[in-house]
Amino acid sequence: MLTPSRVAPMDISILLRIIGVGLIVAAAYHILNKSGREEQAILVSIAGVVLVLLMIVGEIADLIDTIRRLFGL
Repeated sequence: MLTPSRVAPMDISILLRIIGVGLIVAAAYHILNKSGREEQAILVSIAGVVLVLLMIVGEIADLIDTIRRLFGL
């Protein structure tokens, strides 16, 4: 059974990667939007959201595994 002292600390690198992707996507969106390429700006935004979702899928799987072990499921 997991005790508070045995739980792995949350890794901050995933948060920093998400922030980095957000900054790059925001800058690209504004540049494309100001130059009149609204369609490409929307595609960049969608690609950024998909990229972040793919990054956190592994973390969600780890969370579900931890919950299963915690409750013995």
